[in-house]
Amino acid sequence: MAVIDLRSDTVTKPTDEMRRAMAEAEVGDDVFGEDPTVNRLQERSAEILGKEAGLLTTSGTMSNLIALLTYCHRGDEVIMGDQAHIFWNESAGAAALAGAQSRLVPNDDQGRISPADVEAAIRPKTNIHFPPTTLVCLENTHNRCSGMVLTPEDTKGVADVAHAAGAAVHLDGARIFNASVALEVPPAELVKDVDDVSFCLSKGLSCPVGSVIVGTQDFIDQARKWRKMVGGGMRQAGIIAAAGIVALETMVDRLQEDHTNARILAEGIADLPDVILDPETIKTNIIYFDLDNSAIESADFLTVLTAKGIQFFDTGPRRFRMVTHNDISAEDVLYTIESFKSTLTTDSAP
Repeated sequence: MAVIDLRSDTVTKPTDEMRRAMAEAEVGDDVFGEDPTVNRLQERSAEILGKEAGLLTTSGTMSNLIALLTYCHRGDEVIMGDQAHIFWNESAGAAALAGAQSRLVPNDDQGRISPADVEAAIRPKTNIHFPPTTLVCLENTHNRCSGMVLTPEDTKGVADVAHAAGAAVHLDGARIFNASVALEVPPAELVKDVDDVSFCLSKGLSCPVGSVIVGTQDFIDQARKWRKMVGGGMRQAGIIAAAGIVALETMVDRLQEDHTNARILAEGIADLPDVILDPETIKTNIIYFDLDNSAIESADFLTVLTAKGIQFFDTGPRRFRMVTHNDISAEDVLYTIESFKSTLTTDSAP
């Protein structure tokens, strides 16, 4: 049985064009800055996002950590949303490795944080009792907020407050190209007010590995040293970068297919018994939904769907996430909807 894997867009397989490019990539020693394919990827990434320079890393988590290490001294404070991926899903690297304290402000259901909340949370640097606020982190699209997108205005409002207080702004843009496609806004416009941004190659762009962080040349020079320190220096990394170049050339526009499939899937299950989901909240490729308390038990629900060849997971009590991507077809979506129907209808549910 073929598996329909909706656990994450990280499960995507590289395309045939990526595999060919990887096999034929011109390589050198990237720690010495001598890998021409890596250099091309970094330059192209910076160009697309309107920044001066870029740096290839192994993952989005590493990119976020490097940003924290570059901006923060031990004992500094970082402001971020209470649903931020950096806070929830990155093994407390901000605290354990960067030595930075996280100060959380509420994310609304659109994934935004309020400029007023950020302003109120910023610590005065003159008071020795407080950790100084040196960084504010944003996320676009927002994973735990159903893939919601930040507009340029949303980002600018927070960035203006942070910069006025002398704090930098890092954007976790793991899926920034999803946001660009959804809003029909160039990615450079989405990130023009932040100091740096990271994006993942290995999610919707379908590369086997990698992330790129872009910012000023001075920031990237410092970030390169931190990458080396945390073990992220790679040698003939052109075989990784080659797939990234193909992704930027061929995989961005097709993200709209993932968004369309996610919306069709959400609309197809929203009216089923016990499903709590508003399809209007699905803007990109991430679907969160809940099961009413009277429904099938969560573990049984997952077991039944897994037996039908559909994989996804729960993220909390009776709460679930599904993510569409390049390896999910329109036919897969229709099959998933029918499988949900047969599982949740009164006659067939256990």
